[in-house]
Amino acid sequence: MTDRRIAVAAAPRDEHMPFERIFLTGGSGYIGRNLIRHFVGLGIEVAALVRGDASERVVRTLGAISYRGDILGGGLSAAMLGCDALVHAAADTDHGAATERQQRVNEAGTRAVMEAARAAGIRKVVHLSTESVLATGKPLVNVDETLPLPRKFAGGYSRSKAAAERVALDCNAQEFPVVVLRPRFVWGRDDTTALPALVDAARSGRFAWISGGNYQTSTTHIANLCVAVDRALVNGRGGEVYFISDGAPVAFRSFVSALLVTQGVSVPEKSVPRGVVRCVAAIGDLLARLSGGKIVPPLTLQSYATSAVEISLDISKAERELTYGPVISREQGLEELRTGQGW
Repeated sequence: MTDRRIAVAAAPRDEHMPFERIFLTGGSGYIGRNLIRHFVGLGIEVAALVRGDASERVVRTLGAISYRGDILGGGLSAAMLGCDALVHAAADTDHGAATERQQRVNEAGTRAVMEAARAAGIRKVVHLSTESVLATGKPLVNVDETLPLPRKFAGGYSRSKAAAERVALDCNAQEFPVVVLRPRFVWGRDDTTALPALVDAARSGRFAWISGGNYQTSTTHIANLCVAVDRALVNGRGGEVYFISDGAPVAFRSFVSALLVTQGVSVPEKSVPRGVVRCVAAIGDLLARLSGGKIVPPLTLQSYATSAVEISLDISKAERELTYGPVISREQGLEELRTGQGW
């Protein structure tokens, strides 16, 4: 079965989809690659921004049109001409110590993309954000979109993505609707981010559960995120934010264990008290700051906040307004990883 047939089977196209050509930033990344597969599989043309030869080969192989450029480099409006929708997926997702580059890419980069899209006549925007804009290191239990952004963020990633989200929403207008999606823990086929890092940590002996790891987490399979973007383009209300997930949360330990098993990796038993981990993360952030970034800490409060406490999301707003619903279950996603079948 071809990728295109899989995409169509997973998410039948709404006959009322009002967009024929989508411009995509971050097209060669994990989320971007799967968005290309999804929309190309539905017969929608995708133009993707790329920065180098390798990225260009990736998006062209997947069936997208490539445009050389950079979100901070100018000339974006010309690249977007002829497109009627934008999906902004490009971001610096590093969970290490805060950097000026990350703030520039995520905040100024989002501003540049939005301004270019408006100038090019784009009619709708989906901005991919993250639940991490709410991360402080404290649990987030069944939170919905009414929870305000915190005064103090866990780290540079949360701070810069929150700034990017504000920029995107500030650009919302009746003739230029901007919809924000916040997925949590994106996983699944073709994962070149979270899963490889987990496998490497487990195989090298650096992996440990935090206080046993039995707190709840929401997750978002990549196929479900693609469908959420699709639904946001069709049904999303400009100026609104929507949480996206696989549905009911799951115990962090059981889910990560299941991921590791799909890769033939033994599940570690080592556990470290939460207080100890938080202390190490705080010291790491302090050393990085005092050294001007010369010291790279093994752990930061940013990475602690996204993996050491419960983060569970209420997606009823997306279900109600976007008509979003998961198209693949965790069990199906894990089976894909075990067998290597799927996209």
